[in-house]
Amino acid sequence: MRLTLEPLDTGRDLALLHAWVTHPRSVFWGMQDATPAQVRDDYARIAADPHHEALLGRADGEPAFLVETYDPAHSPLAGLPELRAGDVGMHVLVAPTDQPVHGFTRAVMRRVMKACFADPSVRRVVVEPDARNHRIAVLNEAVGFVVARHVELADKTAALSFCTRAAFHDSALGGAA
Repeated sequence: MRLTLEPLDTGRDLALLHAWVTHPRSVFWGMQDATPAQVRDDYARIAADPHHEALLGRADGEPAFLVETYDPAHSPLAGLPELRAGDVGMHVLVAPTDQPVHGFTRAVMRRVMKACFADPSVRRVVVEPDARNHRIAVLNEAVGFVVARHVELADKTAALSFCTRAAFHDSALGGAA
């Protein structure tokens, strides 16, 4: 399976994006009640922000996942003492489906982490999932993330977590694979 990333085009991808972020399985994305216009506006803001990027992921050419990368120093995490130069923040949402493919989400996570570390200036990837999201916690651990601590953000208690290049390389889903 070939997994690719491209800039999100809200004009082309809005209906798909809205269906993904408002799906009951996407509850931790925090957009359950968003209208199409709200989703469009949120992603237009991301597109205009030089510190935030949204990408559409495809599996063999078909839309299958959403990735956001961001500079944590220009995010709700700004000012946290754990942040360092060379950090990049990341969010990933695999499209909800009624026909899951075994190993697909793990393959997506590996591809996203490789994309983050493709930039030689990136030393660590930062994530801040909802602390109640146990499924993403397992996936994060499989690629080498370590929870630093829980932090209170405006919309959740987040499990602030970091993954170094070495931790990714040595992880169960490792960068060497």
